[in-house]
Amino acid sequence: MSQQVGEVETLFCHEAGDDYLVVVERDGERLFRAKLGLSETDAGPRPTKFRVKRGSSEEPRQPDEFVELARRAGRIRISEQTSRNGRRELREMLDGYQLEAKVVRTCRYCASAGRYSPVTTETAIRDDDDWICADCARRELERQLSYTGSVTGAARERLEELMFEVGDLGRIVNLLKGRLDPELTRFDTISATTDEVDPVRVDTLDLHPSVQKLLEDRFDTLLPVQSLSVGHGLLEGADQLVVSATATGKTLVGEMAGIDRVLEGKGTLLFLVPLVALANQKYEDFREEYGHLVDVSIRVGASRITDSGGRFDPNADVIVGTYEGIDHALRTGKEMGDIGTVVIDEVHTLKEPERGHRLDGLISRLKYVTERRADERTGYDGAQWIYLSATVGNPERLARGLEATLIEFEERPVPIERHVTFADGEEKVRIANRLVRREFDSKSSKGYRGQTIVFTNSRRRCHEVARRLEYDAAAYHAGLDYGRRKTVERKFADQELAAVVTTAALAAGVDFPASQVIFDSLAMGIEWLSVQEFHQMLGRAGRPDYHDQGTVYVLVEPDCVYHSSMEGTEDEVAFSLLKGEMEPVVTRYDEDGAVEETLANVVVGGRDAKRLNDRMIGDVPTKHAVGKLLQYEFIDGLEPTPLGRVVTEHFLTPGEAFALVDGIRKDAHPYDLVADIEFRDEEL
Repeated sequence: MSQQVGEVETLFCHEAGDDYLVVVERDGERLFRAKLGLSETDAGPRPTKFRVKRGSSEEPRQPDEFVELARRAGRIRISEQTSRNGRRELREMLDGYQLEAKVVRTCRYCASAGRYSPVTTETAIRDDDDWICADCARRELERQLSYTGSVTGAARERLEELMFEVGDLGRIVNLLKGRLDPELTRFDTISATTDEVDPVRVDTLDLHPSVQKLLEDRFDTLLPVQSLSVGHGLLEGADQLVVSATATGKTLVGEMAGIDRVLEGKGTLLFLVPLVALANQKYEDFREEYGHLVDVSIRVGASRITDSGGRFDPNADVIVGTYEGIDHALRTGKEMGDIGTVVIDEVHTLKEPERGHRLDGLISRLKYVTERRADERTGYDGAQWIYLSATVGNPERLARGLEATLIEFEERPVPIERHVTFADGEEKVRIANRLVRREFDSKSSKGYRGQTIVFTNSRRRCHEVARRLEYDAAAYHAGLDYGRRKTVERKFADQELAAVVTTAALAAGVDFPASQVIFDSLAMGIEWLSVQEFHQMLGRAGRPDYHDQGTVYVLVEPDCVYHSSMEGTEDEVAFSLLKGEMEPVVTRYDEDGAVEETLANVVVGGRDAKRLNDRMIGDVPTKHAVGKLLQYEFIDGLEPTPLGRVVTEHFLTPGEAFALVDGIRKDAHPYDLVADIEFRDEEL
């Protein structure tokens, strides 16, 4: 063997049962493995068995060959994992031949597999009470992930990155089991930022005396975003797109201008939001804050069966409505009177596939109606437009499309610490329970208990999670009646609830002073959240007047989808949301959307329909849409047919319209025909 092997660089010994595994290396390459047996003699421990391993077989060799190899070795190493008695026995044996050995820390997996893989405290990964090399740590992590399910590339990279960062495989495995380790779950911290803005004193504003007094009683100076807005012509009637984080005071911009114009006799204030639940909440807010000064009414979406949206007072000073509610009034020719101010809250809705084109069309139609009325009526100067959003990826471009001045304020009032951890559906509730308890048991420097908003993807899940939390919690969603929602809001404000569990669909309008946000799901119904929606929701964590910081926990179920139509899995989506940049707000038109909005513009604008189309944010293929409307017999020339009027009044797609017509011809019951449509759009 000595002739075959020549000089040996390293001879490595590792205890294996009652024997020792011997690895012989040269130039970093393993020459062979062997099994060494020692026996006690009068001279001390000596080799009595030496077998070279060849695949699954072993070749017996003379024990003296081991001694010869040891003498040729440039260095002899003994694994630290070898027991104390084993190390003593090997050293006594080598001493008998005047050979020295050093005990080294090695990867136990490599040693057991017959590889010499020394590690240091800088390169080793802890595995229980032992140490392993980076390659074996990766393999072990993969093995653990295989038990969890299919974890995608982004999540694997994050977990591997964490493992090397903390040097401990066991802590990563515990993380996969739902253990809360703040050092590992922390993804990043969004720092608090403050833009330097000279505050405008309220007593310097030139408002109607009633509004002036109301504001002066509430505060001395305006908040920065409000000051910026006033400085850029808000009170002189300038149209504005106001982009600022949650809880920075942008809503008052619309209220201040709108109520002032109402009291100055310049027309009604329309305050428009995307959802019925948000309209109800805002309606009550207006009645409470301004009810002694103005009449407030509400206009929400009409049912497809009965025009329930018609029960509102068009002569009210303030009309709070959903986009679809006001659009329905336009499509059906309702008289709206002089509109002085239009506030579009959550204007980033323009990018949503379902609702975006309808908001785009509504803005164009409402501008057309107000401008035409201003041309026809002496003493009415038209409407001031104020668009509000916390999250916009292309604010300059959007402001140009809306013909508005951009007011952008990037302050984050308090820092937000973002955490991500892995858990299945059952474990998510247990983790949420621990987080809610921990948060409610703490107090900020301002004396407020920590409270939590838990966002999930369905009403059923809202009740399930709320029921299973140990501290007082309540479900909150659009399916609750108004009284129950107000009770939840009051109890949360009075710190009687540790948590509310709400649907992602209500994220935009949930006005709870929470210090913590937990994502039980990253879906809204059966659609994944967008980056805008995600940021809007996490922005609910932490209020400057209540909390020192906000905390966000994203609970991720690997390989999870909520519907077969969803692309990607929750772990993939999680990291794209956490790392993602804000998407631009762009309204895109498919054929149905183009047909619907063009038909509505024909109904409202007649021969001016093309001008209305051209004014919209999205690119509408007008010529193609008109061709389809003629083909479907929804229009005759540029006049809507009776069928076309029905289609646009009830927000029907061509497919839905033809299904209804076909059903009517077959004497199907009308309720059966519209049931699916009605239930799908119950949040309008």
